[in-house]
Amino acid sequence: MADPWGFLNTPRRSWPLRPVPERVADWREVHLPGGLLPIVSAQAGRCMDCGIPFCHLSCPLGNLIPDWNTLVALEDWEAASERLHATNNFPEFTGYLCPAPCESGCVLAINADPVTIKNIEAAIADQAWEHGWVRPLPPERHSGRTVAVIGSGPAGLAGAQQLTRAGHTVSVYERADRPGGLLRYGIPSFKMEKFQLDRRLDQMRAEGTVFHTGVEVGTDVDAADLLGRHDAMLLAVGAAAMRELPVPGRELAGIHQAMEYLVDANRVQQGDLSRSPLSAEGKAVVIVGGGDTGADCLGTALRQNVASVVQLDIKPEPGADRSPNEPWPVHPRIYQVSPAHEEGRQHECGRDVRQFSAATVRFEDDGRGRVKALCLTDAEAGTRRPVPGTGRSIPAQLVLLALGFSGPEHDADLVAQLGLGVTAAGTLARDPGFAAGPPGVFVAGDAGRGQSLVVWAIAEGRAAAAAADRYLNGATPLPTPITATDRPLTP
Repeated sequence: MADPWGFLNTPRRSWPLRPVPERVADWREVHLPGGLLPIVSAQAGRCMDCGIPFCHLSCPLGNLIPDWNTLVALEDWEAASERLHATNNFPEFTGYLCPAPCESGCVLAINADPVTIKNIEAAIADQAWEHGWVRPLPPERHSGRTVAVIGSGPAGLAGAQQLTRAGHTVSVYERADRPGGLLRYGIPSFKMEKFQLDRRLDQMRAEGTVFHTGVEVGTDVDAADLLGRHDAMLLAVGAAAMRELPVPGRELAGIHQAMEYLVDANRVQQGDLSRSPLSAEGKAVVIVGGGDTGADCLGTALRQNVASVVQLDIKPEPGADRSPNEPWPVHPRIYQVSPAHEEGRQHECGRDVRQFSAATVRFEDDGRGRVKALCLTDAEAGTRRPVPGTGRSIPAQLVLLALGFSGPEHDADLVAQLGLGVTAAGTLARDPGFAAGPPGVFVAGDAGRGQSLVVWAIAEGRAAAAAADRYLNGATPLPTPITATDRPLTP
């Protein structure tokens, strides 16, 4: 505990954001460059170094949070980086993208503002890269065993890096033209710039991991044949099956899934397209869905010079504090203003772009087969059924469905080729040790868990890698942060 009085005397300060007019004019990271370092050591000094650190319990990776908080408060950045990388392969991914359930579990959060754990993690990662403490860690010896990893999102990357460092020869197969999964094409650059991903991929290549892009296992390559050429297989194919909105008018032109929209926008930033075919420029946009994907669509539309934008959330507006059924240390649903929502408020002249308890009932045709309006009603709390007499419409030239994901996109060939089971929830069936289908096959990340957080994906990749290493060698020195049956602290 670097400062015994820090939690009493130092108020919480978060990483400052760039001014809204400046940041919506580009696609760079939204935070103020250099704005974190002057404040982060004092913020780390707010940590109470609790005898029972509930932040550990709330973090799927089991990050050694009080340890590196103390080291950052003392400005021993290199030691802090060692502690952080001991449990997290990619701390910049979580430092920039994770919603920080650890902060909800901070003991200070019982009756005060929690420690800015997420900001501290991002600062440690940035310092580690700046000072050259992140380097390739190739294995001292090779096992002679080979592993195929299917999918290169955060779960696949974490699993591949752990297995490579354990001495196995690892090949990662990715159906897109570049590795990274949703980190590449789903997450906008203003939330995490792609150089953060690219330098981790370079580190992994230097360690010996091989990437094969543009290969869809189950279609381009027979999955059973691929397994026959390897000693083990790790399936980390994500949960890309997008939820639908089956209401009248869904077939109209101008209504798209959020991920279609975000992928095209990211491809523009990658230099693949000069302009997105789904650009929001000059259009009235309605986003259906109140989660992070919807907020990503909002920030993207604003950067494309949208005319007007509304985000609909079928859930009631949350309160500013925990509800009685969301006691500490669970991760509560509370009213928050993300950077994208702040940007939207300024664009709409101070009006919150979000409408809560909003149920979409149909889309209206402009007479030419394109959407012109979205019709909605208030949604009844609990049942989410439309409330009679509350109908209204919103102009809409582009509608983006951000309703989440139900599980993996089930390639019947992949499932059949490996003899995989599918759960009632639509995920790939597995046992508590991540094993699925024939011997040597393991499932990690959203493919087995369902739609979840980047921190859970990394934890699952690490744990599944340990399971695969144990299968190959009979024992493993790799850490196992979770089992496949662990669940987050939610009500």
